[in-house]
Amino acid sequence: MEALEQSLAKLPKEEAGLRLHGIEPLRPLLASDGCIGAIAASELGSFAKPVKAVLFNKSPETNWSLAWHQDRTICVREKRDTPGFGPWTVKSGMVHVAPPFDLLTRMVTLRAHLDDVPATNAPLLIAPGSHTIGRVAFNQVDKVARRCGTLSCLAEAGDVWLYATPILHSSEAASMPRSRRVLQVDYAAEELPSGLEWLGV
Repeated sequence: MEALEQSLAKLPKEEAGLRLHGIEPLRPLLASDGCIGAIAASELGSFAKPVKAVLFNKSPETNWSLAWHQDRTICVREKRDTPGFGPWTVKSGMVHVAPPFDLLTRMVTLRAHLDDVPATNAPLLIAPGSHTIGRVAFNQVDKVARRCGTLSCLAEAGDVWLYATPILHSSEAASMPRSRRVLQVDYAAEELPSGLEWLGV
C-alpha cells in the first residue's frame, strides 16, 4: 500500500478519472510477479500484462454516478486499420479502439482500492454472470442487469477485486461521500494482430 500510494502521490488529486501511462513506480507492482499483477497472472498465466489503467477518485467534490455498461475499448500505441477493430477514439491523448468482443472475454480487470469502500461510499455494482452473455445491446443493458441481479463490491483499503472485463457494471453516487480512490487495471496475455500494439501502462 505504501508503494502504491507513493507511485500515485504526484498525480492530480482533483481528477475524477485519470488515464495512466508511463508511471515507472507502478511497473513492478503491476507486473505479472508484482503484488497486484500476480492476481491477474493467477487467471491469465505468466504472460499477463497490464494494458490499460485508470485512477478513479470519487470525493465529496466529484461524486458522480455511472449507468450500467460494459467496458468495450482497449488502448493501443497507434491507429492501424485492422479488420474487426473500430470505432477509434482518442482519450487523454491515448488511442482507443473497440476490438472484436471475443478479445475482451480473454481479459481480466483488477480494481485495487486505496480507500475503504463501504456501502455508503459508492462501491462498484456488478451484474453477476453478465460477462457470459456476450456483447449486450445498449437498449438491453438495464434488462440484462435486472435479470442477472446486482452485487455490491464492498472493499477495505488494500483489497483487490478481479472480474471479467466485459461484465456489466455501474456505480451510484455515494450517500456519504468521502475519498474513494480505485486503481483500475485491464490485463491481457496475448498480442494484437496486424501490427497493433498495446499501449500498456
